[in-house]
Amino acid sequence: MSILKFWIAGLITTVAAIGVSVPSWALPLSPGDRLRLFVAGEEEIPEAERFSATYEVNLDGYIKFPYLDPIAAAGREVSEIEEDLVKALLEGGFFQPDFLKVSIQLFEWAPIQVTVGGAVFEPGRVLINDTDSKGRDLPASIATVSGDYPPERYLTFAILTAGGIKPNANIEQVRLVRGEQEQVIDLSGVFSGSPVEDIPLIAGDQIIVPTRELPQYYLARPSQLTPSTIPVFLSNLTNPNNGRELRIQEVEYGSRLSQAVIAASCVGGTESTNADRRALLLQTDRTTGETLAIERSVEDLVKKPNDEQVNPVLMPRDSVACYDSTVTNVKSVFDFIGDIFNPIRIIKDIFIP
Repeated sequence: MSILKFWIAGLITTVAAIGVSVPSWALPLSPGDRLRLFVAGEEEIPEAERFSATYEVNLDGYIKFPYLDPIAAAGREVSEIEEDLVKALLEGGFFQPDFLKVSIQLFEWAPIQVTVGGAVFEPGRVLINDTDSKGRDLPASIATVSGDYPPERYLTFAILTAGGIKPNANIEQVRLVRGEQEQVIDLSGVFSGSPVEDIPLIAGDQIIVPTRELPQYYLARPSQLTPSTIPVFLSNLTNPNNGRELRIQEVEYGSRLSQAVIAASCVGGTESTNADRRALLLQTDRTTGETLAIERSVEDLVKKPNDEQVNPVLMPRDSVACYDSTVTNVKSVFDFIGDIFNPIRIIKDIFIP
């Protein structure tokens, strides 16, 4: 598809987003997409000899119609395939020009693979539009329903499938590479509410989300480009040998360390024993493998909740652990000494949950 059509596809999508209907062929085709061909006047012809049927774009990007040379389909629109087919049928002498009426309609969009890199949490190749087929196992004579809407074949969904954007993503300069063509897309409207040019994708597209030097924490909230919730590992152990207080908690994306500390029951209780508790945040970059350790006083987290340096935003699979205060640690020492002189208490702890 030409560069002009590549840009027109994005423009059509933007118009659709504000309430104007567009033809079903606004998305380019990919291998695995299925089309339904109708040729008028074939009702009296034996079914095995009809051109009318359901066809699928092959892995090489072509569609094979009976008695005709393969027609290139990948990266093109349905209207273009229809024009080529009419030309081939007339040149092959199968129909007279005055009697040939052909209609090709989209029947089903296939799953496609694209690559996503840059400032996303899980860069790599992703499979999008991986939905159950609505008629792949049906005979062609039954699978006559046409039309399909693939919301998961768009740019924003591909980025979300790759884990979503990081806070340091430059969403105003997202690059879409298709073969030798490249387009820069501004996705800032996902967060501001302005119109968004959400581009339909085809198999093999490459998406690159540029990285900014400084993070923009307003991006850390649920959206089309970010996850709704993230998993966080929480640990609040008075006795490190007791693993019952270690758990995985789903928190809303954009939550801060102070909220994880509260979820781990590290805040509150007796002031003399809990006022000096500390929290440890471990953040691991899954791309580089680097781990950052941040230690904060629980009291500081409560007093300075809006300070990003004191109370950072949580990222997926962060680990949060609470350390006991000095008073609690001293109490643990006396408990340990008491266990030595009172072994019955140890036996009770073992057999009584």
